[in-house]
Amino acid sequence: MDRKNRFSKRAEYYSRYRPGYPVSLLRYLERELSFSIDSVVADVGSGTGILSELLLENGNRVFGVEPNEDMRRVAEMNLAKYKDFRSISGSAESTTLENGSVDFITAAQSFHWFNPEPTRAEFRRILQNNGWVVLIWNTRKTSTDFLQAYEELVSWLPDSRRVRHQDVSDQTLRSFLGDYRTVKLDNSQKLDYEGLVGRLLSGSYAPLPGQPLFDQMMTKVSELFNRHQVDGVVIFEYVTEVFASNLRNARVVRS
Repeated sequence: MDRKNRFSKRAEYYSRYRPGYPVSLLRYLERELSFSIDSVVADVGSGTGILSELLLENGNRVFGVEPNEDMRRVAEMNLAKYKDFRSISGSAESTTLENGSVDFITAAQSFHWFNPEPTRAEFRRILQNNGWVVLIWNTRKTSTDFLQAYEELVSWLPDSRRVRHQDVSDQTLRSFLGDYRTVKLDNSQKLDYEGLVGRLLSGSYAPLPGQPLFDQMMTKVSELFNRHQVDGVVIFEYVTEVFASNLRNARVVRS
């Protein structure tokens, strides 16, 4: 299965159970990158529209560029109430947007799926001269017994095709972004048992019902929840990592 289809059949789980992004992200963009409600944004690899909704609630015009049909359909339903949202069937390598049409490009939880060289050329094409690219990831912490146990469960799941954002090196970032700015922001998510199951099934590596290891995985999830829940919930703690570059004017570092 190619990368653009890895999240087929997972869109509902992704929409309901993946964490959002903190409002402090908007404040950072405003303070450091001159972001405003007038900024036009291409949210590339927009998935089910989690980041797009934060931007739309802020008053921005957003193009949600997503190659996966299932994810894009859910985003269109979730964001139908926003008049400034436009859903685009496109990819990082071919957004279909016009030259110089956006002030910001965001890629939340998605850059590690992109082909960097054609993506960089495409981003430079659609950005305004002083536009910014902002790469964002919610990275799970391992600061509690629950979070360590969850990582062990994820590591137990075999998937030779797994693509992890933690494997994106600083050299890869610098080859793509050039000189960049970065910040880390606190984020968290509280989930009941249904939410924990959905959070796991939103991952491209987790077996779905009827697939090998699904039943064993569900036994492990139940044991994990029962061992670590407090008042019927478990807490995921994240670091929202942000990497920003004025791409068209950045000095690129080659390996």
